[in-house]
Amino acid sequence: MCGIVGYIGYRQAAPVLLDCLKQLEYRGYDSYGVATRSDGISIYKKKGNVSNILPDASALQGICGIGHTRWATHGIPSDINAHPHLDCKGRIVVVHNGIIENYAVLKRDLISRGHTFRSETDTEVIPHLLEDAYEGNLLEAMSRIVEKLEGSYAILAISEDDNCIVAARNQSPLVLGIGDNELFAASDITPLLEYTNRVIYLEDGDIAEIHPDTHMIYQGSIIQDRQVQEIQWTPDTVQKGGFAHFMLKEIYEQPDVINRAIHSLTPQSLPSFFRDTRSITVVACGSSYHAGFIFRYLIESTCGIPVRVELGSEYKYNSIPFGDLIIGISQSGETADTLSAIKKGNCNNVPTIAITNVLNSTITRHADATILMQAGPEISVAATKSFIAQLGILLQVVNLLSGNACDAILSHAGFAIKKVLQLELGEAVHLCSSANHIFFVGRGSFYPVMMEGALKMKEISYIHAEAYAAGEIKHGPFSLLSSETPVVAICMPGPAYAVMLGNLKEMKARGTPIIAIGSKDDTELYELVDVLIPLEVEHLYLQILTSTVILQLLAYHTATNLGREIDKPRNLAKSVTVE
Repeated sequence: MCGIVGYIGYRQAAPVLLDCLKQLEYRGYDSYGVATRSDGISIYKKKGNVSNILPDASALQGICGIGHTRWATHGIPSDINAHPHLDCKGRIVVVHNGIIENYAVLKRDLISRGHTFRSETDTEVIPHLLEDAYEGNLLEAMSRIVEKLEGSYAILAISEDDNCIVAARNQSPLVLGIGDNELFAASDITPLLEYTNRVIYLEDGDIAEIHPDTHMIYQGSIIQDRQVQEIQWTPDTVQKGGFAHFMLKEIYEQPDVINRAIHSLTPQSLPSFFRDTRSITVVACGSSYHAGFIFRYLIESTCGIPVRVELGSEYKYNSIPFGDLIIGISQSGETADTLSAIKKGNCNNVPTIAITNVLNSTITRHADATILMQAGPEISVAATKSFIAQLGILLQVVNLLSGNACDAILSHAGFAIKKVLQLELGEAVHLCSSANHIFFVGRGSFYPVMMEGALKMKEISYIHAEAYAAGEIKHGPFSLLSSETPVVAICMPGPAYAVMLGNLKEMKARGTPIIAIGSKDDTELYELVDVLIPLEVEHLYLQILTSTVILQLLAYHTATNLGREIDKPRNLAKSVTVE
C-alpha cells in the first residue's frame, strides 16, 4: 500500500527521494517523509501528499537517504505517524511498507525495557529493535531482528554510523535500481525510470546492503546472485502527456492497450492448463474481480466450462479449493489476498495461472504460469486501462478455447473503443452530478460491467453508487427509487432485451431518471429513457468493451464536474499489499 524509496550515490538525496515519492503516490498519500544521512540523521515528515511539498524537505543534506508516502493502517494520518521513524537515540531511521502483525507484543516488551514510542504505528517497533540489536553493523542488526517480525514488510534503514542502506523484504514488493555510481531501492519500478532501466527484484527473505557502486543480497548468511533485468518502459510512459489527469490519459490509451493484450496471447502461448481444464476458479479483488465475473458468463456460455468467481479476501476462508485450475488476477501482482489464493492452490496441487501487468511481481513467482496484460504503467488509482487489458486477455482466452471463432470481432476492438471516446456525455454527466445515489443495472454479462461502472463512480466522484442485476432491483432496492436517484442501464438487443426493457419501464414508473446505453436505432428505448447513449457495435464482446469505456468516462466527467481529486481519491491506494 505505502510507497518507499531509498537513494545512495553522488547526488543530493532529498530532491531525488521527493521526485520518486511523487511517482509512488498512487500507493498512498496520507502523509510523507524523508530522512538523509550527513552529519547525523536529518528528518522531514508531514501530513498531506508530496505534491504539496514544502521547501524544507528538499533542503535536507546528504547523498544517502530514504523516503516514504503513506496509506494509513495503524494510526491516523498525522505528522507524528508519518514515516520515517527513529530509534530512541536518533541514530537509526526506518521506512516500512506492510503490516507487522505482532507489533503490539513487541512494543510492550520494548517499553518494558525502557524504549519510548512517539507514534501509533506498527512500524516504530523496527527502529527500536534495530537499536537493541545494533553492534556497529546495520546489516547484521537487520538480520537478527527480522526473525522477530511476523507479517509483511519491505524495510529500508539507514544509520548515522553506516554509509549504506539496508533493505529487507517479506511479502511486500521491493526492487533495486542499478545506476552508474548510484543505487536506488523502491516499492516498484515506476519512480526509477527517470534514473535507470536496470533493476533487481528482491525476493521474500532477502536482506540487502546497498552502497553507491555495489550491493550484496543475502538469504540468511548465504550471498544471492540476483539477475539484473532491463525494463522497456520509458519515463514518458509515466507522464501525463498533456492530459488533465492520468486517468483520462489512461482511458485514451485503451485502443492500443486492448490490441496489445489480445495479440499477446496466441494458441502457442496459451498456458496448457486451459486445454484440459473441466472447471475453473477465478480469484481477484476490486476491478479484477469484475473482469473475472464477466469471464465467467462468457466462458460458461461459449465453452461450457463451469467457473466460480471468488473475492480474494474471502477465498482463504473457503476450505475446499474448487476446480481443476485457479486463475489469480492482479494488476500489480502484489495484491495480498489474491496471492494467498495462489499459494492455497499450490498447497493443494491445483494448477495456478496469474494474470498481471507487472513482470517479476510476486504473483508471477508463485503461479505455475503467467499471462502479462501488456497495459503499461497505470498511475491513476482508479483502474481503467488495466481493466480493459484484463478483459482483452480473458476474451482472447475464450476465443482461443472456442477455436478462434471471434478473431475478426476482436480485431476491431481498438477501433470500437476509439469511436466511443468521441461520444458526448454532457446530459448524462449533468444527471449524475446532481445525485447523491445512483443505481447501475444490467443483465447477463452486463451485470458485472455495471458493477465496474458503479465502482468507478463511487471511487472518484464520491457519489454512492450500487450495481444490481436488473431483475433483483424489485426485491428490495425498489424502495429507494425516486426522482432523485438516477439509474444507469445497459439495454442492448439480445436474449435479455425484452425483459430488460420491462425492468426499465418498472423503474420509470417510480419517477426515476434513466440513463441508458443502447442501440442508436432503438426508438422504444429512446422514448422511454431520459438520456440515451448510443452504441453502434453489434457483437457482445465489443458491447462489453465499449460500454465499459463509456462508464469510465461518465465517472471521470462527473468527478471532474464536482471538482474531485481524480487520480488520488481519498482513502484509497492502488496496490493493496495488505490483507
